[in-house]
Amino acid sequence: MTPAEGTPSWSDLRDFYAALVESSDDAIVAKDTSGVVMAWNPAAERLFGWTAAEMHGQSIRRLLPSDRQYEEDRILARIRAGERIGQFFTKRVHKDGRLIDVSITVSPVRDSRGTIVGASKIARDAGPLLESQRRIRESEERFRALAETISQFVWVANADGRIVWYNQRFYDYTGLSEADIVHSLKDRVLHPEEADRVFASFAQAIEKGTSWEDLFRLRGRKGEYRWYLSRAKPLLGEDGNVAWWFGTNTDVTDQREKEEQIRLLMMEVNHRSKNLLSTVQALARRSASEDRSFIARFEDRIRSLAVNQDILVQRAWREVPAAELVERQLAFLNGALGEVRAEGPECALVPRAAEVIGMAIHELATNSLKYGALSAEGGHVRISWKCPAGGFVIAWHESGGPPVRQPDHTGFGTTLIRDVPRHNLDAQVDLDYRTEGVRWTLTCSGSVLARAPVED
Repeated sequence: MTPAEGTPSWSDLRDFYAALVESSDDAIVAKDTSGVVMAWNPAAERLFGWTAAEMHGQSIRRLLPSDRQYEEDRILARIRAGERIGQFFTKRVHKDGRLIDVSITVSPVRDSRGTIVGASKIARDAGPLLESQRRIRESEERFRALAETISQFVWVANADGRIVWYNQRFYDYTGLSEADIVHSLKDRVLHPEEADRVFASFAQAIEKGTSWEDLFRLRGRKGEYRWYLSRAKPLLGEDGNVAWWFGTNTDVTDQREKEEQIRLLMMEVNHRSKNLLSTVQALARRSASEDRSFIARFEDRIRSLAVNQDILVQRAWREVPAAELVERQLAFLNGALGEVRAEGPECALVPRAAEVIGMAIHELATNSLKYGALSAEGGHVRISWKCPAGGFVIAWHESGGPPVRQPDHTGFGTTLIRDVPRHNLDAQVDLDYRTEGVRWTLTCSGSVLARAPVED
């Protein structure tokens, strides 16, 4: 019986299989049941360094480290029993003596009668795979070590925001189990007054793919609520889309309580300071009852101090925006005949600078309202500030008012405008009584700035 037309002959099949073995990227080794090498393809030469001529007729044990010779005993025993040995990872000796990581599978080879006459071994270089797995494992171990040792709750959510993992601190605080996360987070952990808002804000962040931050209360296992500052960042996959969300919850209860205590204390200090200023005003009235102009001027300056005090308390004694300082010190000018224009970049002053500059501006405004540009129709005052090379410059320019002349003598008002800033802020102060209007410029270093303008 002849093969059908087009069907390859056995000779052709043998040649084809031989070509497959020779061209394979996997090391393919044939050995007899005692472990003697019978075939060794080019990939085996590349992997182990030995040529086919050097390995033919040699025991495969040449490749095994001394402490792994037992592996060949077990392999041969299982092959003789007709078992196929699935992939396992081990080490073998390269010709140059170094150990290499390999993955191996071994199958029994039978003759035409079904008798096991040898084994076929396929080996691959497992170094890159094992190194990749090692790095992933180390990365996971570092992440878990970090996540389990920090004080915050740490969590991971999938792309649609469903939380799939929390660190142990979350479970310790809430008393929940992993099975409770999906069903109980909103009802059993979030405060009822904030739950809907929190879920809505996180959903909005998920929709936009942007970072999320919120402040809300979480319930502990004993029913107590504590405040947590919560943040989450999107982690992008290879396709550029959000694959995961990484989030933290930080307990800020103690901080909030301390801030509230400080706020109440500062309000109390502010209240008492104003009471003290009122007492000073009363004493001034009694001490200088004959000099009404002195009393009015003195009370005006006390009010300026009170304005500074209010601003600093409201700003937690940290910083005062320049624009707010100018606006509030000049609030008493409503109804003035002249006009005021203020302009400058967004920046903030340290408390001491705000006090000194605020008093000077108030004094300039009071003088202008009585004698200068603000006392007349068509009068103009321009206040401007800037921050050249990290410094701070603020200027007061008057125009359109009554003619100005150099005062015959200087009093406490001049001290507030010129001498106090020089002494307290180490500032350069230029005070020019021009006929067309007073000009005052204060220049000092960047040390007066609590926050400088943001460069474009």
